[in-house]
Amino acid sequence: MQTASKKVVNGWAMYDWANSVYNLVITSTIFPAYYEAVTGDGNENTLIDKIKIGPYEFSNTALYNYILAIAFIIVAFLSPILSSIADSRGNKKQFLRFFCTMGSLACASLYFFDSNHIIGGLISVIIACVGFWGSLVFYNSYLPEIAAPEDRDRISAKGFMMGYIGSVLLQLICFVFVLKPELFGITVGKASQISFLLVGIWWVSFGWLAISRLPKGKGVKDVQHKNIFTQGYKEIHKVWIELKSLPVLKRFLVSFFFYNMGVQTVMLAATLYGKSELNIPTTNLIIAILIIQIVAIPGASLMAKLASKWGNFNTIMVAILIWIGGCIMGYYLPRNSVLPFYTLAIVVGFVMGGIQSVSRSTYSKLMPETHDTTSYFSFFDVTEKIAIVIGMFSFGFINEITGSQRNSVLALCIFFIIGFVLLYRTSKIKGHAGI
Repeated sequence: MQTASKKVVNGWAMYDWANSVYNLVITSTIFPAYYEAVTGDGNENTLIDKIKIGPYEFSNTALYNYILAIAFIIVAFLSPILSSIADSRGNKKQFLRFFCTMGSLACASLYFFDSNHIIGGLISVIIACVGFWGSLVFYNSYLPEIAAPEDRDRISAKGFMMGYIGSVLLQLICFVFVLKPELFGITVGKASQISFLLVGIWWVSFGWLAISRLPKGKGVKDVQHKNIFTQGYKEIHKVWIELKSLPVLKRFLVSFFFYNMGVQTVMLAATLYGKSELNIPTTNLIIAILIIQIVAIPGASLMAKLASKWGNFNTIMVAILIWIGGCIMGYYLPRNSVLPFYTLAIVVGFVMGGIQSVSRSTYSKLMPETHDTTSYFSFFDVTEKIAIVIGMFSFGFINEITGSQRNSVLALCIFFIIGFVLLYRTSKIKGHAGI
């Protein structure tokens, strides 16, 4: 196949520019700090703040992890059904637009989240998360359709780099509101709420523009009249059966399941860890996350180049080792240690986008020639989401029973080690086409 036109490729990458602001502002920087402030008791010496919902009481940080895990369970459940609809009707573009709109509106609704609307705010967090990750099912499935195998590492990395650049630009705008609210006659809390509103506007505006440049999908005629609610799970089962004849892809997915469990959990829990466990001031937390995003831009590009030189498997294994080192470093960081936290941010940023980008392109290379790209990426997506659910629940549970997120961070090393060992064994299988 030939790679699509520059307009299509740039449009595909632009969607990363649009939706990555959710990942940065909502998942990583301003919202977690705002959430900790809204749900905490205001005493910086208190390691664990409690939230009571009905008869149950939770650590505020553990509850946040549980809420995200619930969102990922929803995405994992919906993904096969949605991919079935998209493959049979050829309307993945419409679903991408739907989830983009849903997620952006949920982000905008966080403008109303405060200490008097905890439950409503948490519901918005779930909807925004479902919108973001649900859209990625369809976004990722475009990659093998618009890029020839030899271009997928480069184009996958381009998407991540566009995402980092776009999200940093909006983050800087939000940064002005949060750090200098007096210039606008508002409080820090209101500045944070305005930031959430800006995320929604940015995401839906650039998202719709990007989606307009993507090609329309083609439906599969012989599945038009099948039950869309069961067909998706049948397609997932079919992919599972086909994996038996694709040993390299099967083993890669198992490895991906474990190491990505660690990657995503770190990314989702890092800010609350820095805020509540390490007592890093909000301003320094935001600076650290910006460092991660800026470093991730050359990191993603470099890892794409290393993948073409060393091979995808070897590149990912090096990245996993760096992640293990980062977790160990995070465990030993003392409270109020801003400069070491910046150093850790540089380490994490360098491998964050790269390992995701190369993993996505590796999967697309290992896939067989098929028209059911959405089904295969739905399987990939379900694998990723189940891993995140286990990772987030594990992180929150260990935090609850031990009283410290440090133990949760150290436990993530186990996931990375298992993923590394499995990937190393996969790389020794003959016939993986030099990947």
